[in-house]
Amino acid sequence: MVKSTGIYRGGLNCELTHGPSGQVISTDAPVDNQGRGEAFSPTDLTAASLGACIVTTMAIIAGTRLGLDDALLAGTRWEVAKEMSADAPRRIVRLATEIWLPIPQDHPAAELLARIAKNCPVHHSLHPDIEKPITLHWAA
Repeated sequence: MVKSTGIYRGGLNCELTHGPSGQVISTDAPVDNQGRGEAFSPTDLTAASLGACIVTTMAIIAGTRLGLDDALLAGTRWEVAKEMSADAPRRIVRLATEIWLPIPQDHPAAELLARIAKNCPVHHSLHPDIEKPITLHWAA
């Protein structure tokens, strides 16, 4: 079990500490919700976590199941577009993910990597009402 701690600093800003490493990040409420938007909002972290989880899981499985070097996916980029509800309660309604992979679609690992995209822990942890389309872009 991993623990994190947090402290509210005021001004709709929180400081979060990762227990094992001590790494600290801050959050700030978004401009459209009374904040300054000077850092990730808590829901921004959810969106960012989805992209990081997908690619990290791809790298883990490529190494453990296929015996591929971690460098195979080095340079993989992603973008997650988060959409919030217009009605109450305020919530994430859509996380559209695009991933640019540095390998071609005919690579032997491509089919497995495409399946992994929808099977990372964060994807499985999100509420089923959240739309979660994933688009993979392969190298030419």
